[in-house]
Amino acid sequence: MLTFEEAQIALDDIADALPSEIFKGLNGSYVLTDETIFDNNGLCILGQYHVEPYGLGRYITVHYGSILEAYGDISPRRFRRELKNILHHELTHHLENLAGDRSLEIQDELDKRNFFAH
Repeated sequence: MLTFEEAQIALDDIADALPSEIFKGLNGSYVLTDETIFDNNGLCILGQYHVEPYGLGRYITVHYGSILEAYGDISPRRFRRELKNILHHELTHHLENLAGDRSLEIQDELDKRNFFAH
């Protein structure tokens, strides 16, 4: 497991490895929170892409507490891999939003429905 501070460093390293163009229009950038967030079905929300017309605009939150809740005591290597997956997923939402596409948002909802159908 990574501490919150180690996770922040790892997330920054992951972001730094990406082309800066990906962050264009993400005026609130990304932030690691210590929160544990659940959806209406009780599932952990690991990350979120936000679009607020007033205030911060577009930004990403990655929820450290939710990662701990969902995965428990995982190795530092796996924690970094999950951080990367979460950031890449939320950045895909960002890029699709800029392009006027909602494909990933629709797929996320279908995946959630399929999860509860079983």
